[in-house]
Amino acid sequence: MAYGGIVPREHSSGGSVRRGAITKTGNARLRRVLVEAAWHYRHAPTPGWTVKQRRRGQPAAICRIADKAQQRLHLRYRRLLSRGKSKQAVVTALGRELLGFMWAIAGELERQPTIPPAA
Repeated sequence: MAYGGIVPREHSSGGSVRRGAITKTGNARLRRVLVEAAWHYRHAPTPGWTVKQRRRGQPAAICRIADKAQQRLHLRYRRLLSRGKSKQAVVTALGRELLGFMWAIAGELERQPTIPPAA
């Protein structure tokens, strides 16, 4: 998440902990794409025909992670917005969490046995 520059700035000393806005020291393109993708979590997750077709043949563990991400991020968007957070701050927080789910999927792919391509 630090590579994407989407972690909070921190200035701590002794017993005091102060966190600020995101650092923006990471990859700007990645951060932009994450925030753009996070805007889609405003809407309820209802996978359409295209998504269902794309998921065919994918490992079940990865589909479970993706479903969990969709549900969680949509509910988080609504919850943070109802607490009075600005839409931009909410979407930035969702982008950070989305990157965490992407990390989990990458880890799951590493654990999957590799299948040699058909000759």
